[in-house]
Amino acid sequence: MSTEPFVSADEAASFLAIKRRYLLALARNGIAGAYALGTGTVRKVWVFRLSELAAAIAGKNSDPKMRELCDPASGSPR
Repeated sequence: MSTEPFVSADEAASFLAIKRRYLLALARNGIAGAYALGTGTVRKVWVFRLSELAAAIAGKNSDPKMRELCDPASGSPR
């Protein structure tokens, strides 16, 4: 059984065709597939699993807040 490797924020953003900054905002809000490394309180290093991100974006995530954040029609998170 092989496990899926983690990828960087740059790779994950490229995979989803979104900006890295928007992906990190989604990660801070709890999108599935995002994992914080380390114990930093101000800055964290994020790694991602592409299959979990794709499922979250496709709407398979049951959290309504994440569905709203991931909906392109909802616009910018600002």
